[in-house]
Amino acid sequence: MKKYNWGIIGTGQIACSFAQSLLRVNNEIYGAYNRHVEKAQTFAQTYPVQHVYENLDDLLNDENIDIIYVSTPHNAHYEMIIKALQAHKHVLCEKAITVNDRQLEEAVSIAKENNLILMEAMTIYHMPLYKQLRQIVESGKIGQVKMIQVNFGSCKEYDVHNRFFSKDLAGGALLDIGVYATAFARYFLQSCPNTLITTNQYFETGVDEQSGIIMKNQDGQMVVMALTMRAKQPKRGVVAGEDGYIEINDYPRASQATITYTVDGHQEHIQAGDTSLGLDYEIIDMQNAVFEGNEKTLTFTRDVMKLLTEIRTQWGMVYPFE
Repeated sequence: MKKYNWGIIGTGQIACSFAQSLLRVNNEIYGAYNRHVEKAQTFAQTYPVQHVYENLDDLLNDENIDIIYVSTPHNAHYEMIIKALQAHKHVLCEKAITVNDRQLEEAVSIAKENNLILMEAMTIYHMPLYKQLRQIVESGKIGQVKMIQVNFGSCKEYDVHNRFFSKDLAGGALLDIGVYATAFARYFLQSCPNTLITTNQYFETGVDEQSGIIMKNQDGQMVVMALTMRAKQPKRGVVAGEDGYIEINDYPRASQATITYTVDGHQEHIQAGDTSLGLDYEIIDMQNAVFEGNEKTLTFTRDVMKLLTEIRTQWGMVYPFE
C-alpha cells in the first residue's frame, strides 16, 4: 500500500493519543497545526512531527499531505472539514463529526464531488470486536434483534469554563458521549430509527447535562439510551435478540463481549482486537478506505448525526453559532 502523509489540525489531548497511534502504524508524522504555534511546536518535539505550520493554509496547501486529521473542539469541525476537502485532502475527523446534519451533508456532498474520503473517528466502527459481532448478529445466531440498551455516564469535574459545559464550543453530553451510545445502537440496527422521544436536564450554562432517549425504527427495533455528564455509570451496551443477547462493557473501545443464548442459558465469550490500539484501527481503516476509494462507515455516521440533530431539535437546544 502507498505511504500516506498525515496533517494534524489541533494538538490537544486526543491528538496526543492519535499521534502515538500514527507513529505505531506509519512510523512517522508529517505535519501539525495549532492556532497557537507554540503548542504545535511542543507537540512536534514530543512525538516527533516533521513539519509545523504557522497558519492553516500552509498545511492545507502542502501537496505532500494526503490525509487531514481534525481534532479541534466540536464547534470548529465543520470549518476545518470543509477547508480540507476544498483543498482536496481526505479527512478523518473526531467525533462528533459535525454539530448537525446540515453541516455533515454539505461536507459529504463536497467529498463525493471530489472523490475524497470523509470518515468519522468513531472507534466503534473500527474495533475488530464490533466487526465480528456485526457478522454474528447478521448470521441470525441471536435471532432477530428486538431491543438495544446503552448507557454512558461520565462525571465531569464541575467547571463552567470547561469545554464540556460550553455552549459556544458545542458542549453537552449528547455530542461528547451520546454520539458513542447512538453509534453503538445504529451499528446493530437494520435501519435508522424514524420515531424518537426524549427528555433532558440542562446544566447551568445551557448545555444538556443528562438525558433519556427512546428510539424505534421501521423494523420494530427499539433503543433505550441514558446519558449523563455529572454522574458515573457503566459504559454498557446490550443487544437483545429473540434467541440471545450480547453484553459489552466499556463499549467505546471494547475488545470483549459475552453472548448469552436464552434457549439453554449457555454463554459464548468473544475476544477480538486490543483496547489500547483503538486509534490504530481508525488509522488503518482510513488508509485502506483511501487506497480502495471506498468508505464503509459513512452511512452510520450520517444516520447518527441525523438522530442527534433530531434529539436537539426536540429539546429546542441550539448552539449560538448555528
